[in-house]
Amino acid sequence: MPGYTPRPIDTSNVALPPELDALLEYLAQNVHEVWASRRLAEGWRYGPDRNDTRKEHPCLVPYDQLSESEREYDRTTARETLRAILALGFRIEREWS
Repeated sequence: MPGYTPRPIDTSNVALPPELDALLEYLAQNVHEVWASRRLAEGWRYGPDRNDTRKEHPCLVPYDQLSESEREYDRTTARETLRAILALGFRIEREWS
């Protein structure tokens, strides 16, 4: 849309504590699983190259089989979500160890 200017939550001053590293990776994997589930429900399938006409995508594989750059893409989404939660003043606590 012309004139649209994205305004994400400012997370520039938020550093994730190291104890959230495992959560970050878990959420990144979940981001991929949600994306893949939606694609498959829409009739997409694995293909070595992305082909929108045939609904084929090379990332329709388990998370651990993605390239590092694809996993980092999912981590970025998860990381920014966690940072936004903290920037908004919420705390992230684990109830069990």
